[in-house]
Amino acid sequence: MLFRKPPSVVASFDFVAEVLSMSSAFVVEAVMNEWVLAILLCCWVLCPSALAVEGIHGDGKVRGVNLGGWLVVEGWIKPSLFDNIPNGDMLDGTQVQFKSSTLQKYVCAENGGGMAVTVSRDAASSWETFTLWRVSESEFQFRSSLGQFLTCDGGEGCVVAATAQSPSTSETFFIERNNSRVHVKLANGVYLQATKENQLTADFPGQPEWDDNAATFLMTIAANNLHGDYQLANGYGHSKAKEVLQEHRNTFITIEDFNFLYRQGINTVRIPVGWWIAFDPNPPAPFIGGSLEALDNAFSWAVDYDIKCIIDLHAAPGSQNGMEHSASRDGWTGWSNSSDYISKTLNVIDFLAKRYGRHPALLGIELLNEPSAATVPLDTLVSYYKKGYDIVRKYTSSAYVILCQRIGNADPLELYQANMWSHNVVVDLHYYNLFDTFFANLSSVDNIEFIYKSREPQLRALNSANGPLVFIGEWVNEWNVKSGSQAEYLNFGKAQLEVYDVASFGWAYWTLKNDMKHWDFEWNIKNNYLPFGEF
Repeated sequence: MLFRKPPSVVASFDFVAEVLSMSSAFVVEAVMNEWVLAILLCCWVLCPSALAVEGIHGDGKVRGVNLGGWLVVEGWIKPSLFDNIPNGDMLDGTQVQFKSSTLQKYVCAENGGGMAVTVSRDAASSWETFTLWRVSESEFQFRSSLGQFLTCDGGEGCVVAATAQSPSTSETFFIERNNSRVHVKLANGVYLQATKENQLTADFPGQPEWDDNAATFLMTIAANNLHGDYQLANGYGHSKAKEVLQEHRNTFITIEDFNFLYRQGINTVRIPVGWWIAFDPNPPAPFIGGSLEALDNAFSWAVDYDIKCIIDLHAAPGSQNGMEHSASRDGWTGWSNSSDYISKTLNVIDFLAKRYGRHPALLGIELLNEPSAATVPLDTLVSYYKKGYDIVRKYTSSAYVILCQRIGNADPLELYQANMWSHNVVVDLHYYNLFDTFFANLSSVDNIEFIYKSREPQLRALNSANGPLVFIGEWVNEWNVKSGSQAEYLNFGKAQLEVYDVASFGWAYWTLKNDMKHWDFEWNIKNNYLPFGEF
């Protein structure tokens, strides 16, 4: 994801060499072959793209805002959603480590899983880290780094091993907490203990105290990064989660927000949804119904204010990237490893296309958000995109079908080279001056120059490629610059608005509302940190 307006083609060729000499972290984003970029830059000069997007008001470009954090929960957008979950630091996907208070050794799944569990390590790393599956506020299952679950099959006296492929009763443990000290017991009430032989066994006699004894462990929470729909719903339980989400969906985005966007000149909203929307009003546990009604409301409000809607499948069955915004339970990615998950995802696309394909507010359907390059092979993704395109076309000949670029080490050209285009196809690139060490120490001037010198040439080149339209589906007026002034933010925002306006399809800001103010479009506009009114 990358590339400003070069004064000449010669200067553009010089820039290619500059890109290739930069750090590897940047080249992961840049990742364009020199000859391909050169050819495309020549095409840009000879045959510039000037296609208008059908059906939107304005000058034929999407100028949109994402309704992120609404129908797909992301805890960092609104952390208060998680405030009242009991044991809220032990949600699904939390990573924990256990150190015996007597042996002063860490519990370890040998070789990362698939064999014995020992209490034998002086320091904690991956083998000593376990991922929680939450059953209740006090019952948990523990997944090793290779994916097996801790099990103690046999009751009292059993030896814990990391060998279960899926969890059930024998893999469910009760945790009692006293600050960082914990006791772990089986359903029959027997406590685990660390033996002198460095084993973990279910045979501690009686009820342990909180002193240093063989059944007392020091628990460290190594990571607690997932705060999505799964964590919220499973953390609260169905009844309370339904209450929390109903309030959130009714108040976070309202018709007044569409009024505000219309008055700012925004013509499109990109609306993230989760796969469970296709099963409303009673989706599979632990997910909570009600998002379909909210999406229907959004389409109705969009008609009222002449705004178009892009439905974005943000969370697919099995998780396409392991992140909270894909509703992953524990950070694992299974979408591309199961034809069943892919088939279920296509069924969701069919549901959405059938329901909204003829709706006057529909602009497009995005088939999948941010598939991971590390776990989703390109050929698998292309096959899915082709099938998804055909499904959408069953119900609408005019809606745009939007294909998101893979995140990670992926070439923006890879989807253009897949040769799957027919009519009204768009590739979605996400541009952030964040999430990469390359951006960590850039000054405000460096960040702005990166927008002009790196991203604009790429956009112009892709505009001119023989393929789909280009969409910057996510970007934000935030960076790693510490204590940036209002003037610096205005200049950064101006640069992004100028450059992303080059994209043949348009752009969408991430996101309308956010507890982190520079990510909040409404806050940026009202506090004059983003000069959108000039465009």
